[in-house]
Amino acid sequence: MKIIFRIISFLEGISYLLLMSLGLYYKYALNDPSFVKMFGMPHGILFMLYLVLAITLKKEMNWSIKVLGMVLVASIIPFGTFYIDKKYFR
Repeated sequence: MKIIFRIISFLEGISYLLLMSLGLYYKYALNDPSFVKMFGMPHGILFMLYLVLAITLKKEMNWSIKVLGMVLVASIIPFGTFYIDKKYFR
């Protein structure tokens, strides 16, 4: 379960960075919202998987509510998922 979470975490972090960088650049600088649409759906799916897996993993990893909260909040902070991976899974 941990390896699946790590993979989803990495992909979610990458998709978030792509959405926030390329997606928003193309949308606002070039008036082309297609990149937001292209990156938005995969990111949304990965985000939901990240949340579900984090909640599921709480029991296996013996995380407190505080740690689970940090893991969940990290999903909305740029580079947050990479920090969580380094802190709790290496």
